[in-house]
Amino acid sequence: MPRRKTLKLSTPADIRRAISRVANMALNNEIDPKRANTLLYACNAALAAIKTDEYEKKLVELEGLLSTMEGR
Repeated sequence: MPRRKTLKLSTPADIRRAISRVANMALNNEIDPKRANTLLYACNAALAAIKTDEYEKKLVELEGLLSTMEGR
């Protein structure tokens, strides 16, 4: 049974590496363009989810600071 291929999409740096890897594979005709497009779409969705999480963390932090300042 062949080894499964995976792309790590946990951090923006992982996603940059994955995009580069997929682009090179498409350029070298190692992957079907439709599959490459699907993978790049997944990278974009993962990056959007990471950004949303980061914004949410910042918002919670700012709300905490604001409530601290209002309590003084």
